[in-house]
Amino acid sequence: MMLYAAIAIAVTVIVISVVFTAKRNRAIKQGGIETDAVVTRVRENESTDEDGFSTALSYTYYVTYRTLAGQTVEAQLASGKSLDIRIGKKVWDQDLHEGSTVRIKYLPDKPNYVIRI
Repeated sequence: MMLYAAIAIAVTVIVISVVFTAKRNRAIKQGGIETDAVVTRVRENESTDEDGFSTALSYTYYVTYRTLAGQTVEAQLASGKSLDIRIGKKVWDQDLHEGSTVRIKYLPDKPNYVIRI
């Protein structure tokens, strides 16, 4: 019974996270301000299976940009590329690295929320 409760809680948290992210990204697309940003950091994240073998790499990208108000902001991009080691499949931003310039949109009232456009 405890296992079912834990699964239900985990599913609920995931659903809430997905809904929040979708709403945030929609708000940025509809009311965000476009600007250029520079990739300042790239963090590599490795997933492993139950035997401890690497199964996938994902990358978290951080960008720095200046708002219309002149504030310099570092923010995490909404998405990242991943590399599935088992099948060698690369997706999303294969071209991003530290120093890359990217076009983004951000919310003026929440400048830490950015998406690549």
